[in-house]
Amino acid sequence: MSYAKKRYLTYTLITLFTLVVPFITINDNHLLLLSFETFEFHIIGFTFSVSEFYVMPFLLMLLFIGVIALTAILGRFWCGWACPQTIFRVIYRDLIEGTLLDLRKISNKQKELKHPKIKYIIKKFIAIFLWTILSIIISINFILYFVPYENFFIYIQNPTEHLFMVGFILSLAAFFIFDIIFLKENFCTYVCPYSRTQNVLYDNDTKHTIYNTNRGGSVYVGNEKLITNVNQWSFNEECTTCEACVKICPTHIDIRKGLQLECINCLECSDACSTVMGKLGKESLISWDSTNKIIHNVKNSVFSKRNKMFIVVLVASFVLALLFASEKEYLLIDSEKVGPSYRVDKNGVVFNSYVIAIHNTQSKAYTYDIKLRDNDSFAIKKFKPFKLEAHKRRKKTLIIESKKDLSISDRQNTVRKVEIIVIAKEDEKIKATKSLAFIYPNTK
Repeated sequence: MSYAKKRYLTYTLITLFTLVVPFITINDNHLLLLSFETFEFHIIGFTFSVSEFYVMPFLLMLLFIGVIALTAILGRFWCGWACPQTIFRVIYRDLIEGTLLDLRKISNKQKELKHPKIKYIIKKFIAIFLWTILSIIISINFILYFVPYENFFIYIQNPTEHLFMVGFILSLAAFFIFDIIFLKENFCTYVCPYSRTQNVLYDNDTKHTIYNTNRGGSVYVGNEKLITNVNQWSFNEECTTCEACVKICPTHIDIRKGLQLECINCLECSDACSTVMGKLGKESLISWDSTNKIIHNVKNSVFSKRNKMFIVVLVASFVLALLFASEKEYLLIDSEKVGPSYRVDKNGVVFNSYVIAIHNTQSKAYTYDIKLRDNDSFAIKKFKPFKLEAHKRRKKTLIIESKKDLSISDRQNTVRKVEIIVIAKEDEKIKATKSLAFIYPNTK
């Protein structure tokens, strides 16, 4: 199977996955969602509120180091095989302009086919129209990673009440239209910061699109082309100078010059060379491999010292992310002491008053009650269990009284720690604890 077919299959799977993910839920939580409404982060069925974002640094480390490791080992694999920019350009250039409207040949990315002016304008307008529709769909799909789909379809029925969301979708669609139709691969060369940092991560063991000068011969010295006529080549040099690899390149470079900033590792040049060299019974002169293997004939192991260090750091980040995720809070509690430091009723019982704010971070309603860790010294004088809807927050008054003399000084008030447990009656694992300060007066 050619690299092009493998890439198209990969693009299809990524596209379908990206479209479906916002609609997948696990245990009533989304597979992946960063909600700006509820300030929650959903990932593979787990939900983390904004106050639980201590897990995020490790997820970001995993992502950041993972990207560095991927680049150092596989080169521009992301650019050619998974980057949305590349996928969108293939959809517009190869599918819409090439296959559907015959505006260009897929085998020649350097120029468009000639058509009568009116016919060309009509076809170009149809191409832009089709991509505009796709851009709006893509933008809506993007927003579903930040606004739950169940809410989105309610909001979109009243667009005037959600102008920011609608404006964001239209602005993003406009950017995609400008980027894919007009900016094209210049985005990769001049705008994308990732392409600017990739060369720093390369070494002779990094896999990238490479032309085999040992077999094909050196076409360029520096930036100067040595020869253009096959008759000037010696018997051992296999390159036919057919320029098929140049014509098919979407970023308009000649891979025979060596590694270049514009190369996105799509390997279309390798497919083109395979077609030509295959007729001669030979393998492609262009492949996806390391400089050591192709040029220096040195084998490089996947488990080199560099790669082992990447693996260690990635595993450590993953383990730490899991460790912190396991400490997830099922609900959040805030407390505030209200009124005087303490009060004494007519029977001489000391009590303290608090306002307890309970935030239900779960995706369904629960009835919350409060229990005390120390039932020998304290008792709840006032609190009624209440039902709290999903993702809602409510404040309740809590009054705790002492069951005995807690004073340890006759000169100053005694401060004792009382620990409360907020628990859901429907599910005892949904609980959280909070320490409160209880003031007991001196004995004088």
